[in-house]
Amino acid sequence: MNKTLNSKSDLLEHSEAKVKLLGKYVSKYFNIISNDKVTNRIEYYDLFCGEGIYENGGEGSPIVTLRALKELHFINKAKSNAIPPINIHLNDIKPKKIDKLKQIIADKKLHYNDFGKLTFSTEDYKNLIVELEERFSKFTNQKAFVFIDPYGYKEIRASDIRSLLVSKKSEVLLFLPTQFMYRFDKNGTPEALIEILDEMVDYQNWKPTTSAFKFVKQFTEGLRTYLKDEFFVDTFLIQKDSNTLFCLFFFSSHIRGFEKMLETKWELDEERGEGFRYHKNRDLFSLATGAHPFEGRLLDFLSADKRYNSDLYRFVLHNGFLPKHANEILGSLQEKSKLNVQAIDGTKVRKGAFYVNYENYRNEPKRVFYSVR
Repeated sequence: MNKTLNSKSDLLEHSEAKVKLLGKYVSKYFNIISNDKVTNRIEYYDLFCGEGIYENGGEGSPIVTLRALKELHFINKAKSNAIPPINIHLNDIKPKKIDKLKQIIADKKLHYNDFGKLTFSTEDYKNLIVELEERFSKFTNQKAFVFIDPYGYKEIRASDIRSLLVSKKSEVLLFLPTQFMYRFDKNGTPEALIEILDEMVDYQNWKPTTSAFKFVKQFTEGLRTYLKDEFFVDTFLIQKDSNTLFCLFFFSSHIRGFEKMLETKWELDEERGEGFRYHKNRDLFSLATGAHPFEGRLLDFLSADKRYNSDLYRFVLHNGFLPKHANEILGSLQEKSKLNVQAIDGTKVRKGAFYVNYENYRNEPKRVFYSVR
């Protein structure tokens, strides 16, 4: 085994990265959903919460989440804004970890009753999945967010994710040790990985890969195929070096929530997010994932059929990019007279107006269509 993977400091760096993404997204999620004028309760679940503090003193997922909730509560209180209760459910099968976590939360005064309920449990993951699927199926004006950071990957199945999403009232963030999964795939796939893959694809057609990046890409495509177009799937890569790669997988049925996660990813990761620059010949994001340049994929999509602004909006997000990236590429194509944008009602379309955004997707899904010259 690579010595780097045995290092406590490296594991803590990976943990810090995933918790940072979680914290930034949860802050956005709590704020948007609590102010949508529709949702009357938010349920947050951390299924492998741990004891809250890492060995080096770093804060884990439950602490970061509770800080986000506390900040949201007092910001809205100062503005006299009423927000719905946000219930936090923290679970870990190890009672000692829960006992330590309770004490840390109490000592740091991270939660008050007027935030919502704070509950703890020591249930088995598999039992919880069944319980949550049933609970979410009864939701009307409630929303849920589930964070899954397992001690390994033997218990995780793609069907678990589907069962959590099927109500279309929830989002899921899953951390997987893809570095170790890839190593097993390369050296002889273990039974646990075969079981995960069998649910997603015909395992006989699984192609052994030559890098952890290619493994993640193929694994992600398997998830997308398994969950179909009704659910959005994206990844957040955590790379220490060329030989060490971990991954967060985000799942949602709501396109707006998915876009917000993508925004968070691009904010945090300059190499794979904000570091994207269309005018560069080879951007770091493409190099890291082995992806084809986005311009090529976008052109293929627009050339294949008549595409409206809502079609393009979904396509851009499904590919892990943001509307601003599409607008930059479309603008360049338009400047080179390679793209024509036509309004459905026959009115003239202002140059540089492409209508690739959530508002038009929701209110004017067929405002314009595109043709490649």
